[in-house]
Amino acid sequence: MRISHGATRVRASFDDPSLVSCAGLEPVMALAQRCDLHGIVAARLHLPTDKGSNASGKVAAIVAGMLTGADSIDDLDVLRHGGMPILFSSVYAPSTLGSFLRAFAHGHVRQLQAAGRQFLVRLAGQVPLLPSAGAVTFVDVDSLLRRVYGKQKQGAGFGHAKVGGYQVLLRGLNPLVATISTPDAAPVIAATQLRAGNAGSARGAAALVAEAVATTRAVLAAQPATTATTTAATVAAEIMVRADSAFYSRAVITACRRARVRFSVTVRIDAKVRRAIDAIGEDAWTEIRYPQPVWDEDQQRFISRAQIAETTYTAFEDTRHEVTARLIARRVPDLNKSTVDEQGVLFTVWRYHAAFTDSPYVLVQAEAQHRGHAIIEQVFAELIDGPLAHLPSGRFNANNAWLACIAIAHNLTRTAATLAGRPHATARAATIRRHLINVAGRISRHARTVTIHLPQHWLWQHNWLRLFTTTHAPPA
Repeated sequence: MRISHGATRVRASFDDPSLVSCAGLEPVMALAQRCDLHGIVAARLHLPTDKGSNASGKVAAIVAGMLTGADSIDDLDVLRHGGMPILFSSVYAPSTLGSFLRAFAHGHVRQLQAAGRQFLVRLAGQVPLLPSAGAVTFVDVDSLLRRVYGKQKQGAGFGHAKVGGYQVLLRGLNPLVATISTPDAAPVIAATQLRAGNAGSARGAAALVAEAVATTRAVLAAQPATTATTTAATVAAEIMVRADSAFYSRAVITACRRARVRFSVTVRIDAKVRRAIDAIGEDAWTEIRYPQPVWDEDQQRFISRAQIAETTYTAFEDTRHEVTARLIARRVPDLNKSTVDEQGVLFTVWRYHAAFTDSPYVLVQAEAQHRGHAIIEQVFAELIDGPLAHLPSGRFNANNAWLACIAIAHNLTRTAATLAGRPHATARAATIRRHLINVAGRISRHARTVTIHLPQHWLWQHNWLRLFTTTHAPPA
C-alpha cells in the first residue's frame, strides 16, 4: 500500500470537537447501564470523605477506560477527548480516579468485589454467557506473579514465576483469579483477590473457591432459558473446580466438598503417589492422542500422544480431611533418558503427571477435562495484554480495587461480544476492542437525536449494529 498524494500535499490538525476514537464504547456502556452497574455499586460501595463521592460514576469511568485498553491510571484520560462529553457524562480526570482508588481500604475492596459478582449475575440475565451449562460447568482457579518495579509498592515481594520454561525469582504482586466456563463458552471472571508477591499460591484459595461456586450457581440460575425444564437442568448441572498442583491442599478440597461440587486437582509426584502409579498394571494403560500437538518445555519437542490410567487414592490419610477418590495418571516417554535392565535390554523411561478427582465421567473424558484447566492461562494472557499490564498504584488496596475493576471490565467485554454475534463470542479481548470498541466515529445532532457516523464498509459493521440495537432496545 502506498499513499495517494505527495508528502507536501497533506496536513493534520487536531481540531474536530465531534470525533471520538472509541465509538463502540457507547453501546457497551449502554449495556452496563442496562444491567444497572451504577445502582449496584452505589448500593454496595461506601467510601468515606469527598474522595468516595459518586463512587458508582468513578468505578464506571475506570471500567470504561479499561474497555478501551487503558492499563494505567494516566491512560484513563482516553475518556476525555473530542466528542466524548456529548456521549457520556460524569467523566473524571485521571488524578481524581487515582485519588479515589487510593482511598480504598480492605473492606471497601470487598464491597467492590461483591458488586462485581452481582453485576456478573445481572449480565447473565441479559444473555446466556454459559451455553451448554446443562452438562458441566468448570470453575478454574489459578494465580500469577505480576512483576512490579516501584520500590515503594505495598505488598511487593519476591516470588517464583516461570519465564521461558525456567523458574525465576521476581519481585511483584500475586493476583488470585477464579473463572467460570463451559465447553462452548469463553471464561468470565467469578472472583479475584490480590495477595503479596511472596504469598503461596493456595493462600486464600479456599475462600475464593466458595465465593466462585456461589457466583456460578447464581449465574446459572439467572441465565435466560426457553423452558422451565431447561432452567432446572442448568441449575442442577455438575460444577467442577479445576486447579494445578499448587492448590492441592486440605483446605481447597474441603471447600469443594463443603460446597457440594466436583474437584479435579493436579497432584505432585511424591513417593506415595509414585507407589500408587507403579501399582497400576501395564495392561491398564490406554493410549490417547492430543487434538493438537503440545510443546513440552522439558524435552523441547512437541508431544501428540500419551498413555493414561487410573487407580483409587486416599489423600490426607489419618486426618479428619481424609478423602478417597480417583487418581488419574498420564505418562509420556522421556526421550532425554534411556535405561537398560539387568539383561541389557533398553526400555522406555516415562514422565508422569497425575490428577486427583472425583469426576463421574469415564477415564478419557475426565482426563481431557482436567487438561482443559489450561484455558485460564488464556484469560491471564488477555488481561496482561490489557488492564493487568500494570498494577499502577503504590497502595496495595488501590491495586486490589483495580483488579476488581478488571474483572468487571472483562465480564462486560465478554457479554458485549456475545451480543455482537458468534464470531466474537469466543474472540480474544484485543480482537473485541479492535473490532467493536476502538472504532472511530463522528457525532452529529439533529432533531434532538445524536447520530454516530462510523467508517463506511467497516468489515464488522453488522456485528457492531447488532450490539448497538440490542443495548438500545426498550427493556423487556
